[in-house]
Amino acid sequence: MKTLFKDILATFVFAVLARLAHGGLSVPAVLDTWWPFALGALAAGAVIFAFGHDGTTWRSGVIVWGLCAVVGLKIWAFRHGEIPHISFIIVATIMSGLLILGWRGVERLLAKRT
Repeated sequence: MKTLFKDILATFVFAVLARLAHGGLSVPAVLDTWWPFALGALAAGAVIFAFGHDGTTWRSGVIVWGLCAVVGLKIWAFRHGEIPHISFIIVATIMSGLLILGWRGVERLLAKRT
């Protein structure tokens, strides 16, 4: 459950950073950007839980990252009636990956230090 919370938090940070980069840093704007990607992270959490995987592994992180990006971008496309611009797809995919895999990497490094 902690893992799912961290992934949802990572998608929230992603949304805040996106809104900072593109203006409109209001609560409604952040939530509007966040929820599609959070749904992807929730779907991934369900998949990971269903298969009994440890959510802290790199493999689980890649599952979360993939579903987060795909679901988030598909919802965006549906809501806007068009395919997102390639630059948006690239940046959203890379940034969500950095944040979702990043906290796992930080935890792994900290565990090795102790």
